[in-house]
Amino acid sequence: MMTDHFFDVPLDHRVPDGERIRLYAREVVAAGRAREDLPWLVYLQGGPGFPAGRPVGRENWLDRALEDYRVLLLDQRGTGRSTPATRQTLPLRGTPEEQAAYLAHFRADSIVRDCEYIRPRLTGGRPWTVLGQSFGGFCAVTYLSFAPEGLAEVVITGGLPSLDAGAEDVYRAAYPRMERKCLAHYARYPQDEEAARRIARHLAQQPQTLPDGTVLTVEQFQQLGILLGTGDGSHRLHYLLEDAFVPTPAGEQLSDAFGEQVAALLSRAASPLYTLLHEAIYAQDGRPTHWAAERVRAEFPQFEQNVEDGKRFLFTGETVHPWMLHTQPALRPLHETAELLARREGWTPLYDAARLARNTVPVAAAIYHDDLYVDTGHSLATARSIAGLRTWVTDEYEHDGVRASGRAVLDRLLRLVRDEA
Repeated sequence: MMTDHFFDVPLDHRVPDGERIRLYAREVVAAGRAREDLPWLVYLQGGPGFPAGRPVGRENWLDRALEDYRVLLLDQRGTGRSTPATRQTLPLRGTPEEQAAYLAHFRADSIVRDCEYIRPRLTGGRPWTVLGQSFGGFCAVTYLSFAPEGLAEVVITGGLPSLDAGAEDVYRAAYPRMERKCLAHYARYPQDEEAARRIARHLAQQPQTLPDGTVLTVEQFQQLGILLGTGDGSHRLHYLLEDAFVPTPAGEQLSDAFGEQVAALLSRAASPLYTLLHEAIYAQDGRPTHWAAERVRAEFPQFEQNVEDGKRFLFTGETVHPWMLHTQPALRPLHETAELLARREGWTPLYDAARLARNTVPVAAAIYHDDLYVDTGHSLATARSIAGLRTWVTDEYEHDGVRASGRAVLDRLLRLVRDEA
């Protein structure tokens, strides 16, 4: 059984009587149990900038959750049906300066305050369980820092952030992981190294406009490495590369089928916040992020275009760059807003290390060995900093483990958080 919920919450929770935005959440309860007094579990999606999933039946982790909980699938502010923030809607805010000021309220601290606004209206004031995937896990650590009284237990999958690393530190740790993932892919599919280099050489001479209007440059093509952080991503990348070219009267060209698949993988039309706020989720020392991934990339020259014969081509991924605001049509109208957010100062802390050291909420976290998206070393350091947190470090799954094999992952973590393992 599913029920729609809408809530009008303050844009800025420090100004409760000020402007309000709408949040949407979907309540899911097992058939025949709607009248039972079940505890609540709120699911926080990864991202930033992605809505909660739209379930079709009792899928993966949801199947296990529904055995114990009444589940709330929250579309975090700005996503899905929660007052969306896109190139179409943001101009309603006014100038780029006004848009950037508006979006400054869309980080983990505001998402946690949204949850605390919603919780008493659904639970009658009782604390609930949080399941945080990836960025949702970041939000869960913010929740433990600033509103632990609202939490009965916390389960985190692939989402333990560093408590003090800035954006530069995050990307300085990320590029070596990207290289390792890329080399592991070439070890699995040796032919893909030449296939990727061949596509890059073609794009260096002739960037291609994809069906959605995205200009596929070498750098944009490199971003397909984001696939290498998922369980089946290496295989998907291989199948994409193997049929990239077709013969035409003008010679070999990248096929429309290839272009359509690449456009779907790279597009941020439905999730512009992923680009606009990605570096801001690491900002908490008052300093601007100022396109940290682009600046840090210069420290790793092996990622430069790599199109010459014999030079290794490396994919990237899980990074955002200023040129994306020009190559992707859904982001072009937001380029000034993105620049203002990149230069924004005054970002406030997202975590309270002292409070986390005194934590009393039961917490369990899956840490994926050599996770492409979240640094394992950072996660382990944070795990040691949160009192009582229990970890499951595994290389059985990649970052998307809770979606790919969610029932097994969630069951393991629930037993761990309840000290039943």
